[in-house]
Amino acid sequence: MAMNITLDMLKQAVIRIAIACEQSQSMLCEADSRLGDGDLGITMQKGWRQIADDSQDWPEDLSKALFQCSKSLQKACASSFGTLQATAFMAMAKYCKENQLQEISSSDISPLLTIAYQSMMARGKGELGQKSVLDILYHLSEALKPTLAIDNLKAAALQSVDSTLNEFRQKPNLLGRARMFPEKSIGLDDPGMLAIKVIVEAI
Repeated sequence: MAMNITLDMLKQAVIRIAIACEQSQSMLCEADSRLGDGDLGITMQKGWRQIADDSQDWPEDLSKALFQCSKSLQKACASSFGTLQATAFMAMAKYCKENQLQEISSSDISPLLTIAYQSMMARGKGELGQKSVLDILYHLSEALKPTLAIDNLKAAALQSVDSTLNEFRQKPNLLGRARMFPEKSIGLDDPGMLAIKVIVEAI
């Protein structure tokens, strides 16, 4: 049983995520077209393919590798969602540097997710409860606070993701373009939340 998430494990994970984003591109674009610009699938595909390609040249340092993920997203994505992801990776890189982490333990997951959504919240001027990617990351951070074996993290994460999608589906979107016609978003899944589900399933 793996004790920590190593840099090599992260490299393998980003390759799986890149493949999943390619396979989910149409689904994400369709979901986004109902509430936004309709380009989320393209953003996720381009961004994570760039991360996966660049991962082959990551430095042997966790903080620097996460910072490279941010640079990859900035290079590949001009969209707001790409920028938010880049912001999250930059914040997580800083956390790893300050805490001198070279591997990620299960107890690091929740703080990293907290830093991710808080940095995205500050950058995008969003708040919790508005039916956005922020909510799904917040609930993930809360669900993964208990110390779990690495091998049990994915099941807990997937349960949290599905629970959050179910909780917010019948609520209106109050952030992003969809806030202009919130009643139309009732009954629909938020595209950003779906993007996180694609990532979690692939990990």
